[in-house]
Amino acid sequence: MIKTIPILSLTLLFLSACTGSAPKQVKEDRLTDFIDPFIGTAYHGHTYPGAAFPFGQIQLSPDNGTQGWDWCSGYHYSDSVVAGFSHLHLSGTGIGDLADISFLPITSEVTFQEGEKNMDFVKRYAGKYSHSQEVAKPGYYSVILKNNGIKAEFTVTERAGLHRYSFPEGGENNLLINLGFSINWDKPYQTSLNVVDSLLVTGSRMSNGWAVDQHVFFAVRFSKPISKSVITNVGGEGRTVGYLKFSEKQVMAKVGVSSVSIENALANLDGSLPGWNFEATQKVALDAWEKELSKIRIQSVDSVQKMIFYTALYHTMVAPALFSDSNGEFKGVKGDVQKASGYNRYTVFSLWDTYRALHPLFTLTQQSKVNDMVKSMLDHYKQTGLLPVWELEGNETFCMVGNHSIPVIAEAILKGIGDFDQQLAFEAMKVTSMKDRDGMGLYDKLGFMPADKIQQSVAKSLEVAIDDWCVAAVAQKLGKTEDAAYFGKRAESFKAYFDKETGFMRGKLSNGQWTTPFDPAFSKHEGSDYTEGNAWQYLWLVPQDVNGLIELLGGKKAFADKLDQLFKVEEGVKGKEASSDISGLIGAYAHGNEPGHHTSFLFNYAGRAWRTQELNRQIQTTMYTNKPEGLCGNEDCGQMSAWYVFSVMGFYPVNPSELRYQFGSPLVQEAKLEVSPGKYFIMKAPLASAANKYIQEVKLNSEVLVRSYITHQEIMDGGMLEFTMGAQPNKELFK
Repeated sequence: MIKTIPILSLTLLFLSACTGSAPKQVKEDRLTDFIDPFIGTAYHGHTYPGAAFPFGQIQLSPDNGTQGWDWCSGYHYSDSVVAGFSHLHLSGTGIGDLADISFLPITSEVTFQEGEKNMDFVKRYAGKYSHSQEVAKPGYYSVILKNNGIKAEFTVTERAGLHRYSFPEGGENNLLINLGFSINWDKPYQTSLNVVDSLLVTGSRMSNGWAVDQHVFFAVRFSKPISKSVITNVGGEGRTVGYLKFSEKQVMAKVGVSSVSIENALANLDGSLPGWNFEATQKVALDAWEKELSKIRIQSVDSVQKMIFYTALYHTMVAPALFSDSNGEFKGVKGDVQKASGYNRYTVFSLWDTYRALHPLFTLTQQSKVNDMVKSMLDHYKQTGLLPVWELEGNETFCMVGNHSIPVIAEAILKGIGDFDQQLAFEAMKVTSMKDRDGMGLYDKLGFMPADKIQQSVAKSLEVAIDDWCVAAVAQKLGKTEDAAYFGKRAESFKAYFDKETGFMRGKLSNGQWTTPFDPAFSKHEGSDYTEGNAWQYLWLVPQDVNGLIELLGGKKAFADKLDQLFKVEEGVKGKEASSDISGLIGAYAHGNEPGHHTSFLFNYAGRAWRTQELNRQIQTTMYTNKPEGLCGNEDCGQMSAWYVFSVMGFYPVNPSELRYQFGSPLVQEAKLEVSPGKYFIMKAPLASAANKYIQEVKLNSEVLVRSYITHQEIMDGGMLEFTMGAQPNKELFK
C-alpha cells in the first residue's frame, strides 16, 4: 500500500528540517494558575482560603476564632489571628458551623486553667499572621506565624488531610489539639482524645450547632514520634484539649475523619494517603483540580477576568462534600450507621441557593455526581419520609424555604441523567410536596399561606409553586396525568398573591385581606412576608411561568417597564432590621442574594433582550472582582459563582427544569465546554468586551437563531454557538 502524506504535513516536515527543530506545540494555560482562594474571604463572601479537594471529604483551613456573622467559614480576610487549623468547613453560608478537629502548632508550654472561658483559652495560644506570609492555591495552604516563626503547610487528598509543621530553632515543638473550645458556632457535648502510641492519635467530637447532632471521628498518624502528651478535660466531658510534644523540628501529620467510627477514619486515611511525600500529595490535588477546571476552557484577552472565572468555577466544586466513608458507611439522620451501596453519599446541600444555577451547572459538567447527589437525597427521604431541605453532616436543618431537592431531582429526570429509581424519586417529590410542614397544609387547602399564621408566607408560597411546577413536569414525563394536572394547577398559586392595585406580590390574611401597612421596599429580618427580601425583589420569583406573570402585569410593555423600575429605584431596601444578605444592589435588585439571580434575564421574555445584556454586563463587571472582597454577597456553597460561570458564557437557566438557557451577554471570547468525554460544546464571541455587551446576532451551528434561548439538548449535542457582539443595542433582537 502506498501511504500518502498530506501537503500540510510535508510543509511542516520541510520547515522542521530547515530550522533543525520539530514544529512548536501550542501550550495550553495551566488553569489552576488562575485560582485565588482568597477571593470571597472579605466583605460578606464567607469563603475560606484553605486546602480542599474537588467535592472532597476534608476542607483543611485556618480559623480565626472570631465570633461573628462574617466568620461563618471560620476565616475572614480582615483578621490577623489564627486559633487553629481545622478539617471541615462551610463555603459562603450565612450560618456558621463545623471547624472541627482543630490543630495549632505552638512553641510554648500549655497550661490549663479550670473553668477558663472558651475564647480566653483560644486567644492565649492563638498565632498571629500577615497576608504577605500566606499562600493559598487549589489543594494547598500555608502561613508563617509571626509570633513564633512556625511555618504551617496543608494539602489534601479526597479523604485525608496532610499537615507539615516546620518549627524554628530555640522554641519547643508542640501541637495543640482542641476538641472542646469552640472556634465556630457549635458546642461540643462529648469529646475524646487518645494517644494510641507514639505515632497514632485518635478521637471523636460530638456537637450541637446548626447541624443538630454532628459526629466526627478522627485518626492522626505522625511522621515523627510524640515525646510527651498531656490530655485534659477543661470544664467538663465535652471540653477535651490536649497537646503533644515532639523532638524533631519538622513534623507531618496525616488526618482522616469519619461520621461513623475511628476505624473508618483510619481506613479513609490509610486508603487515601499511604505515603509521606508532601509535594507529591500536593501535586495530586492540583492535578485533580486541573482536570475538573478543564471541563470548561475559556479564551479571554483579560487575565484578571480569567482569574475571576476560574476561581468562580473552583468555588462551585468545594460543595457538596463527600460524606460516606471508603466502605460506604455514614451517619444516618437518627444517629445510626447507614451505608451507601454503589454510590457516594454527599452532604452540605444548600438547596434554597444552589437549585438555581449550581445544580444546573452540574448537569453539564458533573453528571455522575448528579446521580450520586440525587441518590443521597433519596436516601434522606427513605430515612426521614421527606426530601432534604438544607442537609448538613447527616442532619436536617430545615433552613430557608421551599422544597428544593425537588427541582434538582426533576432536572436529572427530565435531562435523562442517572440510574436512580425514578418511581421512588417521584414518590419522594410528591410526598414531600403534600406534607403539612411550614404552612404547606394551608397552602394545599386554601391555595395560599395566610400571613397571619405563617411568617414569610409570600416567599414560601412562591418557592413552593416553583417546586410544584417541577413535580408536574416529572409527572407528565412519567405518564402520571392526574398528578401532572394537580401540581400544574398548584404551580399557578403565585396569582393569589398578586395585588393589582399596587402591582406587587403581597401577604394575604386568612380573611382574604392584604397585610398592611405596605411599602414594597420595606424589609425586615423576622416577621416579614418575604425571606431576606422585599416586595420589589419577590415580584419576579415566577421563573416557571414568566408569561403568566407578564399577563398579571398587563402585557409585555408594562412588564418590561416595571422590571426596569426594579433596577432604578432610588431606595431599593428600607428597614433597620433588613437582612444583611440583601446586598449587591442595583436599585432594588439584590445580586448578593439568590432569589433575584434570574431576574435580569426576564427582559428576554418581553422583547427587550438588549436590557438583559446591558444589566448582565453591569453585574459581571461590578459584582465580581479578583479581590478578597470580590463577591457582593454570601457565596452560598457555589451559587454566587455558578451564576457568574453561566453568565460570562452567555446563557443562564432561568427555570432549570424547563431545559432552556436564556441568553445574556457573553464576556469571554470563547468557552469550550466538555459535555461528555471527547465531546464539546463551543461558545464563541470574538468581539465580546466590557463595551461590546450587546448581541447583534446569534448562530447555532451556522443557523441564525430567532429565539432568546438554547436548549439543554442542543448543548449536550455539542456544536458551535456564535455571538456577534457590538457596542450598540440591537433592539429588534428576539422581539
